Amino acid sequence: MKAYRDALAVALAAVVPLASTPQAALANCCGETFRLECQTVYDEQQVTAYRMEQETVYDQVQVTRRVPVWETEQRERRFIVSKPVTETTTREERFTVQRPVYETQVRDASYDVVRTVAETSTREERFVVQKQVMETSEREEQFTVMRPVVETIQQERRTTVMRPVTTMTTQVVDQGCMVNQVTMFQPAPTRRGLTWMPASQTLDPVTGAVLVQRPGFTWATVTPAPQAVVQQVWRPNLVAQQVPVTTLCPQEVVEQVPVQVQRQVAETCTRKVPVQVCRIVNEEQVRQVPVTTYKQVVERVPKQVEVKVCKMVTEEHVRQVPVTTCKWVQEERVEPIQVRVCKIVEQQETVQQPRVVCKKVPVTYTVRVPRTVVMKVPIEQPCCGG
Repeated sequence: MKAYRDALAVALAAVVPLASTPQAALANCCGETFRLECQTVYDEQQVTAYRMEQETVYDQVQVTRRVPVWETEQRERRFIVSKPVTETTTREERFTVQRPVYETQVRDASYDVVRTVAETSTREERFVVQKQVMETSEREEQFTVMRPVVETIQQERRTTVMRPVTTMTTQVVDQGCMVNQVTMFQPAPTRRGLTWMPASQTLDPVTGAVLVQRPGFTWATVTPAPQAVVQQVWRPNLVAQQVPVTTLCPQEVVEQVPVQVQRQVAETCTRKVPVQVCRIVNEEQVRQVPVTTYKQVVERVPKQVEVKVCKMVTEEHVRQVPVTTCKWVQEERVEPIQVRVCKIVEQQETVQQPRVVCKKVPVTYTVRVPRTVVMKVPIEQPCCGG
């Protein structure tokens, strides 16, 4: 606006002296009078401006990706198994037996007999004798044996696998463009002074980067002729696009794996064991005992009497008794198994990386430049001689 006011003041200063000139000074020798009139004439000029355009350039970039790879390895699994071992041994069992032994002894039974008549009679005497009777019998003996039973069952094994899932995501992209706006100014005189310069964008010819010129005051020369200033304004154009996005989602996988399980089963066994039983049997015996009866005659009668004496004799017997012993022996076994191992492998891939490059494109347009023209217009007046 300041430049417009300065140009208008200069134009009025140039026109006012012409309008204030007396018409007599403008008359010719014939006495014809002219009137000066100022008219604005627009001249067309070709002006070249530069428009900033953005272009997407794709660069080839080497990218290293870490990809999981599943491999199957053979491993050995060691476990300990308890196995019963049955051993049969014989041990000696000593026991003591009381055995009766009968002995006949001669005892002096001399006595005095008063006899007149000697009579000898025999009478029966009954007595009970206990005898040992050995009997062998069998008795059943029950015992429990733990036997191993191996079973194969199906066991679930759960693993987590990362699988790629592609989803479409809506992304808003601005596909607008720069629009030119033309502002017309009035003519202004040529002068050099401190002028305010707005912010502008320039292109570095070496690096191709866009540089922003900060606004501020600078010394510049003002062009005398008015000119049209083109101002570029960004016109936005928002467009929604569907962009695929790939993500790794964990997924659980269930596998049925056969597993051998060993359990102990209780089994009841029966065996017959010989047992010797000693029992006492009462036996009644009868013996003849001589009895001598004497009369009233006293005489010394020598007599030897045989007497049976029972003695208990201790005897030690030894017998062999079989003994069965069950021992548990631990045995180490090796079983081959397959194990899946996940390894991370690096892969080299070539990816196109987009990059935006700004460049100036020349644009030619026509500008109408105003110019002031002074014209002489004749004034009709009566002739001086008339």
